[in-house]
Amino acid sequence: MKFWRISSFGVDKLEMAERPDPQPGPGEVLIAVKAVSLNYRDLMVVEGRYNPKMELPRIPCSDGAGEVLAIGEGVSSVKVGDRVAGIFMQNWIDGKPAAAKQKGALGGDVDGMLAEKVILHEPGVVKVPDHLTWEEASTLPCAGVTAWNAVVRTGQIRSCDTVVIQGTGGVSIFALQFARLAGARVIGTSSSEEKLAKAKDLGLDAGFNYRKNPEWAKWVMQETNGVGADLVVEVGGAGTFGQSLKAVRTGGTVAQIGVLSQTSEPVPIGPILMSQIRVQGIYVGSRADFEEMNAAIALHRLQPHIHEVFPFKNAPGAFQAMAGGSHFGKLVIAL
Repeated sequence: MKFWRISSFGVDKLEMAERPDPQPGPGEVLIAVKAVSLNYRDLMVVEGRYNPKMELPRIPCSDGAGEVLAIGEGVSSVKVGDRVAGIFMQNWIDGKPAAAKQKGALGGDVDGMLAEKVILHEPGVVKVPDHLTWEEASTLPCAGVTAWNAVVRTGQIRSCDTVVIQGTGGVSIFALQFARLAGARVIGTSSSEEKLAKAKDLGLDAGFNYRKNPEWAKWVMQETNGVGADLVVEVGGAGTFGQSLKAVRTGGTVAQIGVLSQTSEPVPIGPILMSQIRVQGIYVGSRADFEEMNAAIALHRLQPHIHEVFPFKNAPGAFQAMAGGSHFGKLVIAL
């Protein structure tokens, strides 16, 4: 089998290697990977910015979907031929987050999905909705579950609510889709009028180009008659956090996900206190969250939005596209 590995950090240093096909042991599942999707975290891992001390070599990428080729002794939840994906954190099955549960993240703590075949433990595998293509199914484990956790678990969004998304990357587009399923009003920011137009085709109610005016919180207040949003899906990081606090309503929620931008400005504690804002860090979610999300996706026949599909042999090109930041939705590598 062929696979991509990080032997030293840098997209230009990704290398394809080959080794014998693995065989599943007791409690293990052998998967023929059909598609892998990228997250910004994967780029950070490859570049050495996520964990510079990560043990190398490492197979990157947390998100992938494929077909069960073989099962080990004692496996009963999946069978040969099932369409499955791996969960992001292989040890977080259910319940609240804990340090022990957050170990075993694919493509970081352990080898990831950018390989022709992978072995996962049975609890770390979930079936994917039947109506999805392999490419669509591969987008679910990190971006999908993260957005589900932000909108449904943390935000508890209802039909009378307003949600703000930032940009048009994978998590933001999933958040748009999930919020619309709940009947919420969704407004968002982008640096591109073209991307805002595409987002409106997916259900975005109003958009704002922050390139023209970085003070987008004022626009959110205008759009909400001075009240503020019920939920801001914060993927920008420190550089946009201050605007998110200004954009959310009193008693509202900021779901903190991203680390894309930085700032030298101090964290504004005052608005959090005076407006009683709930700031909740979101680090993907559990297997139970994944399965709950899959049920909703299957019921509504929701389809993830894919920007571009790259062949397995050009996996570095997908990482370069991620670094470029011009994509709308997800970047996928097909095997």
